[in-house]
Amino acid sequence: MTAVIKANGLKKRYGRTEALAGIDMDIQPGSIVGLIGPNGAGKTSALKAILGLTRFSGELEVMGQDPRVARHQLMRDVCFIADVAVLPRWLKVGQALDFVAGVHPRFNRERADAFLARTEIRLDSKVGQLSKGMVTQLHLALVMAIDAKLLVLDEPTLGLDILYRKAFYDTLLNDYFDGDRTILVTTHQVEEIEKILTHVMFLKAGRIILDEAMDDLPERYREVLVKPDQVEAARALNPLHERELLGRHLFLFEGQAKETLAQLGEIHHPGIADLFVAKMGTGRATAGEVQS
Repeated sequence: MTAVIKANGLKKRYGRTEALAGIDMDIQPGSIVGLIGPNGAGKTSALKAILGLTRFSGELEVMGQDPRVARHQLMRDVCFIADVAVLPRWLKVGQALDFVAGVHPRFNRERADAFLARTEIRLDSKVGQLSKGMVTQLHLALVMAIDAKLLVLDEPTLGLDILYRKAFYDTLLNDYFDGDRTILVTTHQVEEIEKILTHVMFLKAGRIILDEAMDDLPERYREVLVKPDQVEAARALNPLHERELLGRHLFLFEGQAKETLAQLGEIHHPGIADLFVAKMGTGRATAGEVQS
């Protein structure tokens, strides 16, 4: 199966700053991939390279094309939603639909109209009159009406309340994702996308430090609420991370046998947020670090 996105030694520098330090990617069709990292980790640089919006070194193919030389052709099969509104505030909603219908051969106007009919957005409203949540809905209507194979989302729900965020991801799954399309999403709200992802990547200082299928995480990573008399035994097993929770110690282990860990206390499957903190940290967290 041909990868939708394939990178080998992808690098990007801004002067002396190395934003991407030779990362590899292999994203297959039908995946929903979360690219997660702290500010400055290189997420935006990676997305810009994939979209042909920045120069880079190394090898990168998107839908079988080099974004540096085939961006126009590539954009027929790729859609993008950023965390900032790019539509002019004076533009009316109906004019936005007319414009996309006129420039994109795969835009389905009826599908966009049907989606907007389920919202409170009127065709004669100006973009400047819409709330941030409505602008996001408008962007979603525009891209979902395009028969694209890859959807790239860069913090798509940033600044939205929980109702809009939930509606956004429900719409993606129910009205857009069909098992063949591919979605690549970056977000800080990892708990909200955890249940929709098929794969997850952690990016730190321009390097991928985790690249796993979601189905494989429970067998590789386990969290243990350790009994008080087993704390030192747990530390002897070189945990990936340790933190205190209501006076008890919670350890996260990588690659340890379930039978070994069962002797220490209660075993749980860590969430993406807990795994992210463990991978980004230095091993042991203080109370302040856990909350930040």
